[in-house]
Amino acid sequence: MKRVAAIDCGTNSIRLLIADVNGTGSGAPLSDIVREMRVVRLGQGVDATGELAPEALERTFEASRDYARLIAEHGAGGVRFVATSASRDARNRDVFVDGIRELFGVEPEVVSGDEEAALSFAGASSVLPSRGGDPVLVVDLGGGSTEFVLGDADGVIAAKSVDIGCVRLTERHLRSDPPTAAEIAAAEADVDAAISLAAETVPLERSTAVVGVAGSITTITAHALGLERYEPARIHGAELDLEQISRACTELLEMSREERAKLPYMHPGRVDVIGAGALVWRRILQRLARAGNGAVTGATTSEHDILDGIALSIR
Repeated sequence: MKRVAAIDCGTNSIRLLIADVNGTGSGAPLSDIVREMRVVRLGQGVDATGELAPEALERTFEASRDYARLIAEHGAGGVRFVATSASRDARNRDVFVDGIRELFGVEPEVVSGDEEAALSFAGASSVLPSRGGDPVLVVDLGGGSTEFVLGDADGVIAAKSVDIGCVRLTERHLRSDPPTAAEIAAAEADVDAAISLAAETVPLERSTAVVGVAGSITTITAHALGLERYEPARIHGAELDLEQISRACTELLEMSREERAKLPYMHPGRVDVIGAGALVWRRILQRLARAGNGAVTGATTSEHDILDGIALSIR
């Protein structure tokens, strides 16, 4: 058994998992020691400026300093720091890379969209019941990008990362509170184009089941379940039909920021972007329902995702 530390730095949040890996192999289970999330909005303005903002970098470095202390306190050996969409897109990512290297003593990996997709699939599939040989589609809906990963018991069949996410679409289109019909239509057009791009690589019609991961989808699931607080144990593995999910997405999209902030399971850092996340998830599921000729009737939510995949990848 070994203790590892995985850091996932995305467009909206930075997350830490310190865990003991029991056994060997990519499917080895993890025993959590520390699992934390901070909303730092590293991707603030990147879609418009192409650069990481100084204040966003400082928020990220502040959280990273705390994470480095936790890693040292808990004696984690292997450490892997993975950065995704916002860091891929930024011209000044060297500033970010240098700062993270200094804090953690390891080289941060600005991974490709395809590797991000593979890590998401590994994390989600490690804790879900086996579905035999039937292909499962994992959708990782992030702040700057969304990954579509089709796989089965043997691993990834096809994967594609596309540049749609809750932060990117909020900054690009959903500026009103609540968003206008015209803003929603513009955002949906971007999502439709991105799904079509993904479908060129990932045969969506082969999906027999859909698993959604990451904060937007877990929050939408909490809303659909009507939870009194954020309860990971009830969210993880929840199977909802398409009508339930669509209704929850529409409600969150049409709420004002003030209304969303009052929801008991809503993280403060997600209040302003969850509407866009809901729009993306609703549109993806609508497309999947059509592509599969009725085979896809709902989706399962997983609390385990790329962060778990990163931990499992540490050798």
